[in-house]
Amino acid sequence: MEPKLQIILFQPEIPQNTGNVGRLCAFTGARLHLVGPLGFSLDDRYLRRSGMDYWKHLDVKVHESWEAFRDGPDFPERIWLFTTHARQSYWSATFQQGDALLFGNEGHGCPGWLHEEIGDTHRITLPRFNEQPLRSLNLATSVGIAAYEAMRQIALPGAP
Repeated sequence: MEPKLQIILFQPEIPQNTGNVGRLCAFTGARLHLVGPLGFSLDDRYLRRSGMDYWKHLDVKVHESWEAFRDGPDFPERIWLFTTHARQSYWSATFQQGDALLFGNEGHGCPGWLHEEIGDTHRITLPRFNEQPLRSLNLATSVGIAAYEAMRQIALPGAP
């Protein structure tokens, strides 16, 4: 059965963030794609602690690289790249069942070539509400905000 939503973490570096995202995915029924190389082992105790006992309920796919993911059978039809380098807010996106939300790693985000591959129409951002020179939100926080808006649109069509 295809998931309603898919979350892609591109080369995640911090096991606690990935554990928290895994827990969120298990809770929402979203599939989690981890695109390597990863900055930690899947046996990492911090990953397991953050994911708690939810990890056994998680639909997770691990991909050696972006190329292996893109060329494999699990590649989503539609991907939305969440980035601080987008012009449009995620509020302007219309999410559909099977969509994937792509997030770059904690230190560098997604590389330029991946931005180009996704294209301008599917690059979106979480809006900022102040003018402070802050880079971005925590990865797990960003995924949570985005996933719940996407799930609201997919699972509760027409809901305010």
